[in-house]
Amino acid sequence: MNKKAFAGLFLLIAVGAAALRLAELGLRPMHHDEANQALKFGALLERGEYRYDKSDHHGPSLYYLTYPFVRALGAKSLAAVTERSLRLAPAVFGIAAVLLLWLLVPLMEREAVLWSALALALSPVMVYFSRFYIQETLLLFFLTGSIGSLWRYQLKPSGPWAAAAGLFAGMMYATKETSVIAFGSIAGAFLLSRMTEQSRKKGAAQTSTAAEELTQNAAGQSVLRIGGGREKSHRAIPWGHISLGLGSALFATLLLFTSFFQNPKGWLDSILSFKVYFVRAGEAGFHVHPWSYYLQTLTFSKSGTGPVWTEGLVLALAAVGIIAAFQRRFPGTPDRSIARFFFFYALVSTAAYSLIPYKTPWNILPFYLGFILLAGIGAAALLAAPRRRAVGTLVVLFLAAGFVHLGIQAWRASFVYPADIRNPYVYAQTSRDLLKLVRRVEELTAIHPDHEKMLVKVIAGPYETWPLPWYFRRLERVGYWPDAAETDRLENAPIIIAGAQQAEQLESLLLSSFQSEYYELRPNVFLVLCVHPGLWDQYLKTRQEK
Repeated sequence: MNKKAFAGLFLLIAVGAAALRLAELGLRPMHHDEANQALKFGALLERGEYRYDKSDHHGPSLYYLTYPFVRALGAKSLAAVTERSLRLAPAVFGIAAVLLLWLLVPLMEREAVLWSALALALSPVMVYFSRFYIQETLLLFFLTGSIGSLWRYQLKPSGPWAAAAGLFAGMMYATKETSVIAFGSIAGAFLLSRMTEQSRKKGAAQTSTAAEELTQNAAGQSVLRIGGGREKSHRAIPWGHISLGLGSALFATLLLFTSFFQNPKGWLDSILSFKVYFVRAGEAGFHVHPWSYYLQTLTFSKSGTGPVWTEGLVLALAAVGIIAAFQRRFPGTPDRSIARFFFFYALVSTAAYSLIPYKTPWNILPFYLGFILLAGIGAAALLAAPRRRAVGTLVVLFLAAGFVHLGIQAWRASFVYPADIRNPYVYAQTSRDLLKLVRRVEELTAIHPDHEKMLVKVIAGPYETWPLPWYFRRLERVGYWPDAAETDRLENAPIIIAGAQQAEQLESLLLSSFQSEYYELRPNVFLVLCVHPGLWDQYLKTRQEK
């Protein structure tokens, strides 16, 4: 494939990735994790304040990289921020991750890069979580850049590539603590692929030596031994390049974790945070899932009357890519060393994520990148394999149908089932029913004399509170209490929102005088909206007049 054709097709894939990631970003209700991140970003936007919290919220890159997008859209306060403006940053980085695959062009065949880019652009899980205001898509972007830069350095060592690899690695660390899994997987993949290469060369040398000895015995004369020579040693990495890589990584992490040197303790806290997350990983509670959770989710999912979900095409093509990586004469494959690296990276990282009891579906992104890159190699290998024309036509039809199906699933996940539990990537998602509660509060606020200063008391546990702080960000007097005993004068509050457990404690008060309505917060979690009788009568009168 020539350069112009490759560039045109690559650009077309990027446009498709953008269409799936940028359209209707405000369609899905805010997840409680998104809302939590949004409030953290609000402090940075309004007051320029950010302090790394080693117990929660993950790394600082998401907040700092969101800032230019939100400001470009004109928002100066959290009240002016929308779901779309927040989700724009991860969506753009999801598109940019596709574009970063261009780094692999000198290392892989252009066809393999195109197929990998297409899989990354259309993968339902990649598309769905590119539309989430969480760290994983940024982590995916920096991971892709780190792997690409490392291999470009290996191809042609230079200071700029060493610095780029370090910068991407530093940004990974500044994005999420789970980056250490990726670092370990990358190191393990390089080590295992190097050992495999050395073992292969040693075996080839022994076979060649044996063949030459047989030739010498049969012919009765000596021959040149070309296979039994000494292995060429790998070039040592110059200390200057090591310093550039480590320096750029350290600079990125110091800059962000210390809040641009305003909070020197932040960088140390980033190291201390691993104790917190190791404990959390072992005590996952609600998030405990079996080791097969991720692979099962990708392979086949169906819930109730919902459709079948599968990324089996990517997994099947990845299997072909693995075969190509270890078969000497498999056609259409790139340098097999990088293909073997992708295999070992996918193997090690998948094992690591699968063995950790704490599992959430967005954690699929970092290890699934290895499968997507192998799938690109597998697709290119299938198309390049010698075969009859009829078989070649079937392969093309199979790939076309498979990738169209991936695109349909990506569209369905993001636009048809974005908050539906029949979507396997929907996880503890806020129900659309909560938006009805929010609208009701807004209607009541409009007729109350205090308007946005109307008092709202939320009495619920932390799990039942979020994402209410996001939706009530424009109200000036919203208080949150985990227990009714911690607040007073409930009988005078215009609006009380209570969790199911707290509502039972307040049953005598709420049912005897307040108007109560029930709303689903998320599956099997409900909130009770309690409206003071005076305000409720005024609300009914206003509706009758309309």
